[in-house]
Amino acid sequence: MVPGCGSISRNARGTPVTVSLLFEQTLNGLQFGVMLFLMAAGLTLVFGVMGLINLAHGSLYMAGAFACAGVAAATGSYWLGLVASLVAAAAAGAIIEVVVIRRLYDRDHLDQVLATFALILMFSEGTRWLFGSFPLYLDLPAALKGAVRLPGGIDYPRFRLALIAIGLALALALMWLINRTRLGMRIRAGEADREMIAALGVDITRLYTIVFALGAGLAGLAGALVGTVQSVQVGMGEPVLILAFVVVVIGGIGSIKGALLGAVLVGLTDTLGRFLLPQAFALFMDPSRATSIGSALASMSIYILMAMVLVWKPGGLYGGANGS
Repeated sequence: MVPGCGSISRNARGTPVTVSLLFEQTLNGLQFGVMLFLMAAGLTLVFGVMGLINLAHGSLYMAGAFACAGVAAATGSYWLGLVASLVAAAAAGAIIEVVVIRRLYDRDHLDQVLATFALILMFSEGTRWLFGSFPLYLDLPAALKGAVRLPGGIDYPRFRLALIAIGLALALALMWLINRTRLGMRIRAGEADREMIAALGVDITRLYTIVFALGAGLAGLAGALVGTVQSVQVGMGEPVLILAFVVVVIGGIGSIKGALLGAVLVGLTDTLGRFLLPQAFALFMDPSRATSIGSALASMSIYILMAMVLVWKPGGLYGGANGS
């Protein structure tokens, strides 16, 4: 507790909730949000440009995490593991696009769902065969261990601050790529009218492979970074995939800016909801019921947020923004 901050309320155990503690949870929500963005950015690009519902996106997230864990264990270098997560997931995405996804563009969404669901099963069993069923853990390099003293006397983990910085830097880089480069121009044009850019001589097949590999690489990197905080295990991508779809719906399909804003909103809503709602209910009911009801409502909060956004803007916050 930091002297002079004053208490806002008391939680279910009667512990004062300070401004510094609220700030710490806000940072946690921001970190969660930028990691969700890395997952959702690739998903919204693939859906917006290619019109493809890719349920296997979470499996690419998992593949990146396992590639990072495997390479880091073999070489002793966490940084090589991060590079491996990006390269391995992008390569897996490109292979999947060429071998499987390319045959689904002219099929209806049900065929896409069934085919990519089959890929989830194949990835899960293949990963279990290669790495086993037990979770793997990544060791942080010395430069990212420990805590940083923030204003207000908060000791916040250095690695979580690094996650926020990495996520925001990649968001800016991706926006620059989409809005300021020739490849980005083709991606935006492909989202608007794929037949027209094909008629103008753009190799639409190659463009689709690049977009899918880019999205897969971002998902794999996100898996490696989150796996460092938690653990690397089979099936870790499916829960995150659901949240990524929520982010895409809130932000608007095909919009990178919308994906970033949607991811931050989801991250903050989820984290602060789990932190504040049980304490709010504890003001007028017993602690056990307050924790139970508050946690249940917090779990629903992001879906309530999605419903509110869709009532206000059915296409999402930046629907039709062509990835800008």
